[in-house]
Amino acid sequence: MSLSHTAAEYMLSDALLPDPSSSRAKGLRLELPSDRLLKFVTVGLPLCLVSLAFAREFSAGSQISCFSPTNFTGKQSAYTDTACWDSLIHHGFDAEGRAITKSLWALKVFPYSLLVVAVLMYLPYLLWRYAAAPALHCDLLFIIDELDKSYNRSVRLVQHMKKIQQASAEPEQFWEEYERARRERYFEFPLLERYLTCKQHAHALVFIYILRNLLLLLFLAATCLYLVFLHLNIFFQDEFSCSIKTGLLQVESHIPPLIPCKLVFFSVFQIISLSVGSVYVLLIPVVIYNALQLCQWDKGLLSVYEMLPAFDLLSRRMLTCPLNDLNVILLFLRANISELTSFSRLNAVSALREATANKEDIDTVIDFMTLLAGLETTKPKH
Repeated sequence: MSLSHTAAEYMLSDALLPDPSSSRAKGLRLELPSDRLLKFVTVGLPLCLVSLAFAREFSAGSQISCFSPTNFTGKQSAYTDTACWDSLIHHGFDAEGRAITKSLWALKVFPYSLLVVAVLMYLPYLLWRYAAAPALHCDLLFIIDELDKSYNRSVRLVQHMKKIQQASAEPEQFWEEYERARRERYFEFPLLERYLTCKQHAHALVFIYILRNLLLLLFLAATCLYLVFLHLNIFFQDEFSCSIKTGLLQVESHIPPLIPCKLVFFSVFQIISLSVGSVYVLLIPVVIYNALQLCQWDKGLLSVYEMLPAFDLLSRRMLTCPLNDLNVILLFLRANISELTSFSRLNAVSALREATANKEDIDTVIDFMTLLAGLETTKPKH
């Protein structure tokens, strides 16, 4: 056997991918990077700010300061602060002099409302985790495994073709058989291709993904509207007039009808609400962009694998409307590209194919590896 054939044999044996390790199933990412960022910000930001608000409340003590009359004792002043904090009702007068009241209870429950916001923001991710992630994990594991196996089958096929070509007495007859086999799709991978085609007609994953983004968009908009309502109605009033003449104190003449009070924590709540609101407004376009990703195909990954023989999901125009499960799977395949070992090798072959002067001589990865094997560099084209 010549030196070139021996070298080609070793090159083809090195081209085979190793068997996948058991850690592949554990390393699959079932969330897109942008979705993970959204989850971290939308859930983590209100929790972080609420913890700061509670820490300040515990360290500063009273959240309200009332200006009690000078004849009040220390216990009476403490009672006034407690009573006004418990009621949080502003007593005032309108333009016609009539008495009006305004509840400021939203300030008291504001930290707890942010906890509710954090829980609501986590609900879309729980929906995705339990309704879609298990099926997506199985799909990704099967498709990644089959794509790598398809690459290995192609390499082994090249090895077999090299041996047949070496043993063939008539080279022209060998290339005729090769072209006929390609025309009749003897090299195809029906299981993988039909599985991907089947996923084009399924819509469970895409429905849950769109529902998740719609829920997240709804919760973001509702939170922003809630914060706007607080600012317009409450967050510009850090002082209010409190009345403690209730119950047994109604008959006490030395108690004034209204006592001015000031909210100590008011500026902190303003900063928290502005921070949460501004960040959530900036995240709304990100959520919309995530949903709009499904309106177009990610053809880069499948186009590389079309170098495999008879894998032409794109060239046969089998890709229809992008709103289906296959498009979702392609997005997550892109996010798990590090687990797809064959992609980097085929991508390198694709780059060499683009840089080759005689592009008509390199049609599939089999053609390229046939050149590596030292076979004829020209063959009849149909």
